[in-house]
Order: sequence, then structure tokens, then C-alpha cells
Amino acid sequence: MTSFDTSPQLNVWRLLLALAVVFVMLATTGWTALRDQRGPTALEASVKAWEQGRIDGRRLPDAHAAPALLARFFASLTARQRTSLAHRYPLAVGNMNGAPVPLRYVANHSALRQARSVERARMHDKRLSPAGQREAARRVRSYESLLGPDRHILAFDPAGSGKVAEVFGDLNRADRVSVVVPGVDTELLTFQRTDRKRYSAPAGMAESLYAAERAASPGTGTAVIAWADYTSPSGLGMEAATATRAAHGAVRLNALVRALPGRARVSLFCHSYGSVVCGLAADALPGRVTDIAVAGSPGMRAESAARLDTSARVWAMRDADDWIQDVPYLEVGGLGHGADPVSAAFGARVLSARDARGHSGYFVPGTDSLRNFAGIGVGAYRTVACADEDDTCRADLSVATAAGRA
Repeated sequence: MTSFDTSPQLNVWRLLLALAVVFVMLATTGWTALRDQRGPTALEASVKAWEQGRIDGRRLPDAHAAPALLARFFASLTARQRTSLAHRYPLAVGNMNGAPVPLRYVANHSALRQARSVERARMHDKRLSPAGQREAARRVRSYESLLGPDRHILAFDPAGSGKVAEVFGDLNRADRVSVVVPGVDTELLTFQRTDRKRYSAPAGMAESLYAAERAASPGTGTAVIAWADYTSPSGLGMEAATATRAAHGAVRLNALVRALPGRARVSLFCHSYGSVVCGLAADALPGRVTDIAVAGSPGMRAESAARLDTSARVWAMRDADDWIQDVPYLEVGGLGHGADPVSAAFGARVLSARDARGHSGYFVPGTDSLRNFAGIGVGAYRTVACADEDDTCRADLSVATAAGRA
């Protein structure tokens, strides 16, 4: 069993450990590891071109306009006009909240083809080091996989380490939408894996959750988004100990949720540093977000679930072998992410994570953690397994809600 001891002596020890870690980080990495961009990115250039463009003599709207306004604009166009815009401004349209989902898939397919051509040229660019050429080859393979006929790419940005979001299921017709928010070291080249670490990568997490949700409730229309559309920290250095990246991610996450089509209820499944993103996003989430579930969390930048200031139910789980339990659960001068979400004092609904495989194994098929996520995702709250024997995680759920009808 995992200990949730919060005694004063342990907290003092954690504070000392945290300060020691901070000093080491400052000595070895400095306060920031941000890299400068030279000139506009491909996405920025596409947006600029969009804002100077026209369609049959009409000026195009602001690319950053409200999703509802952009949706009305696209609805006013013919199918030919919409497709033309997707191919003329693929990155702009492919990342535009408010653009029709199928059109974003078309635009991102075009953007991926263009990015693949760029990286193919880089593979043979003698000005690059051998390591640079190898990275270009890895990107080519990643792009080719994302270009598969069964892939639905909702967002794509090749700049820097890259961003991407993929949809499993029919987003337009879904009754329930789940969003998987991953943690550190999430980038284009780690978005998907085919080896034994498949379910530790965002695409594998989302695909596994989608299959589990369909098995849990075959009659429920579900869609799952693998959302790697924010710049996550690289490694466990200073960036991972602060909330700077999470704050930017929270803004992007809220923008995504608010632009989702239809009226489907939405659940967030936040892993590791992704739970920091979800914690910071919580107070601005729309009411359609009914559940926030975190796994292997270092904290949610709040002292309690109530302080998240959200109407969504807050769930938490942690595997007994997850190393994250040894991090200091506190926040000192912006370092650290606050209280332990699985502690009794935090007040989340604590779920079983039996059979999960350490810090990265919460989405592995056959685990309690995945079954619990699937139950939440389809609204079948009565089926979830609590971490304790008293089933307190299901307390105060109405019969209708517990049966998944509300």
C-alpha cells in the first residue's frame, strides 16, 4: 500500500529535500532553459498569410477570432472554398479553433506532407551534423505514420520539438469526449511508440482509453483526444518544478475544450505534469467538463480539490510503485506543485490503480487504472473501483449519475 503520511516531521524533511533539489537545479541548469526562435515559425507564417488572404474577393477573418465566429465563417463557404483554404493555409486552418473538425484533418494532412518534404531534404543536408540528419530521419518516419489513412490529426505544429493532437473516434457525433493530457518530455518524436512503452506515449494512452471506453459502454458514442498540443518541460529539471509551461498549456487546453463541436460532456485525464496543466486550467473550464482525473500527479497547484474552483468532479490515483510519491508535495516560492492529490486532506475521489505499472503504466490494458478512467469517460461512475474498501470515492453520486445517465 502507498503511504499518504503528512506528518509535520515528514513535511520538514520534504521541504529540506526540495530546497536541496532546487539548489542543485540552479547550479546545473539555471532558471530557464527556453530556446530562442529565429524568425517566424511555419505556423506563424501560415497565420500571417491567412490574415492577408482573401476568398473570392472576401477578406478572411482574424485567425484568432472566437471559435463561434470562425465556425459561422466556414459555414458560409462552399465545400470547394473550404478545401481551398485548407490547402492554401494548412497550418493556420489545421490549428484553428472554430474550423470544422474534418477540415482540420484535411489541413493537417497537407501540413504534414509539407513538413515531411522539408525533413527529407534535411536528411541529406551536408550542413547538418550526423545527429541532425538522424533527427530529420526520425521526423520523416513520425510524419509518415501520422499521415496514415486511419489517423485524424486535430492539431500540428512542427516548430521546435513539435506539437500534435490526434482524435480517436467521431468527435462530431460523440456523446462523451475524453482528453488525455500528458506530462514531461511530450513532443513530436515521443507522441507515439510501437515498443513496450506504447502506452506511456500520448497516442497509445488515448487509443487504449478509447478501446476501454467502447468496451465499457458499447452504446455510448465516445471520442478520445491525445492532446500533446502544449510545450511540456524537457526532463525533470527546473521547468518541471515550476508552473510556467503548465500555465501556457492551461490556456491552450481551455481553448481546445471551448471549441469542441456539439454538446458532448468532456472528461480530462491528466498524467504527471499534465495534472499541473489541468489544475491551472480548472477554474476557467466550461461547465461541459464534468470530470478531471489525475494519475501520478506531482500536485495540481492547489491545496485542495475545492481550491481548484471547478464544478467538475476531481478524481486522483497513484500506483504503489510510482516514484512520484517521493517528490516533495509542497510549493515554495513558485517551486513545487502543492498538495498531494491522493491525500485525504486534498479531498479528491481517490481511485484504485491496482496493476498499473509504475509512473507510466496507468493506461495499460487490464489495469484498474484504465478501467476506472474508462468508467469515468463514459459516465459509468458506479463501476469505478475506489482505493479504499469503503468506496468513499463514489460518495454523493446520485443514482442517475452513478448509472451514467447524467
